[in-house]
Amino acid sequence: MSDPAAPPRPLLKVCGATTPGEAAAVAGRSDLVGLWYGVENGARDLTGAQLTTLAEAVRSAGRAEPVLVTFLHDAGRIAAAARAARIRWIQLHAYQPPTAVAALRAALPGAVLVKVVHVRDGACLERPFLRAYARAGADLLLVDAATRDGAVGSTGLRVPADALGELLPALPLPFLLAGGLTEADAPGHAFAAHPGFRGVDIDNAARDGGGPLDPARVAALDRAWTGASAL
Repeated sequence: MSDPAAPPRPLLKVCGATTPGEAAAVAGRSDLVGLWYGVENGARDLTGAQLTTLAEAVRSAGRAEPVLVTFLHDAGRIAAAARAARIRWIQLHAYQPPTAVAALRAALPGAVLVKVVHVRDGACLERPFLRAYARAGADLLLVDAATRDGAVGSTGLRVPADALGELLPALPLPFLLAGGLTEADAPGHAFAAHPGFRGVDIDNAARDGGGPLDPARVAALDRAWTGASAL
């Protein structure tokens, strides 16, 4: 895959595969497939063995790379799981401090580290730490919404456009965008032309009625967001 800091087109990440068949079915029409590990009480959380199996299914089936998506703060545990599954992309999808990012960067110098930052009630909760995340070794930021009761990840809640517009000038790294996006948002999306925009992270819109990741839905997202033609 090309350098994540400068892809030839926007990246499409779909998140939350739970079986090898599901992962393989969408790997041909996405760039990244998110696999949950260390997401306590998460509906799609995987064991270490499952993570390894699904990562291989992603690599074997299409253009996509697997992404370890985690709420863990323990860099040693994250690094061990990533090495065992041969996963290069890691998404820190909780409130890990910059020190955790730095520890993970030291443990996995060749990894692509994506740090999620959360917008709640119109404000980015991690805004004081944005430059610290960059200094710690993050490659990309991912802007997502948090609910008022604290839920993060796959909530389907959108980041308000005014809050996103106010936040983007403060981002010191390229960014992915999440939060209730669908293929209908792609044409003329207000922030898709931003020089830091690198792609989207989608969960709910990649499913049919909340079920497994749907290859047809992912293909529609692929056409809309990346411009890929039908296969």
